[in-house]
Amino acid sequence: MNQFIDKQIHRASSVWVALEIVGDKPTLLILEGYWLGIRRFSDFCTQTGLLKTVVSDRLKKLIAVGCLQKTAYSTKPLRYEYRGTEKLMGMYPLALSMLHWEYQWGQQPKKINLQLTHTNCQKISTPIPKCLACRAPLHSHDVDWVIERAETQDGVKPYSRRRKSSLVLKPREIALFDEIADVIGDRWSALIIRSLFTRLDSFQAIQQDTQMATNVLSERLRLLLDKQIIAKTKQLSSRHMGYKLTQKGHDIYPVMLALMEWGSRWPTDHLDPPIKLVHRPCGCRLKMQIACSACDQELLPKEVTFTLDGASLLDTKSSG
Repeated sequence: MNQFIDKQIHRASSVWVALEIVGDKPTLLILEGYWLGIRRFSDFCTQTGLLKTVVSDRLKKLIAVGCLQKTAYSTKPLRYEYRGTEKLMGMYPLALSMLHWEYQWGQQPKKINLQLTHTNCQKISTPIPKCLACRAPLHSHDVDWVIERAETQDGVKPYSRRRKSSLVLKPREIALFDEIADVIGDRWSALIIRSLFTRLDSFQAIQQDTQMATNVLSERLRLLLDKQIIAKTKQLSSRHMGYKLTQKGHDIYPVMLALMEWGSRWPTDHLDPPIKLVHRPCGCRLKMQIACSACDQELLPKEVTFTLDGASLLDTKSSG
């Protein structure tokens, strides 16, 4: 694997494009509600535990970027619901990748038991991230990054600055993505993880790659250490400490791949992915597919139903 990838290339990456939209916990909680079948404003407020003003703001932003459409379901009185576009449906692998991680590492008390059924094979299914070419389960250690081209400075778009928000959350009866949303929903934490996946493991290299302020980087590194996503390691070439992903951190890899692939498909700035991924076991360019654990076929939104704790939660059990 390349030991260092130029920061300019990463700043123009498709992961960044995706995080500009979903690197925000309130947005991820709203998307969680959508995948659970919620379509109406009041239900989003109840499910997410967010303030109404926050829900309204994030719904407007999802509409603005083309992920949601607001449609009337009643004319007397006039009432609206929210429907996902093709762009939002393209996030389904991201939702399944997050669910896959929660199945492995979610430790929150009172976490719901969500059971997926793949309608194609009529069997209970667990989402398994696999290489489309060879059907092997994906592991970050099996993937090489190859630089295809370099971006010039003119092609680099700086990150928009966001402060870490102090969310006010009401008690949630249903918590599905709480823990992974804390990581991916904080864009700076997600960018640190991305840097570590590309073997940028020193404080200086991560700071140069992410362009975040040193105090912000220090805070996020502490948070990721506390969550046991990363661990400290002694660098052989210097006296300084470096960082590495734990197994808990390595298992976030399919989530990062889903972000990359979605950002490549739906670019906001028309930048092509500057790197390609090669799956070492088969030698093919990597394309991830989230497969059914029972029949090994791709899990698609219209072909998956779910139950929660053995009973249907919402009017619809379809993930579509």
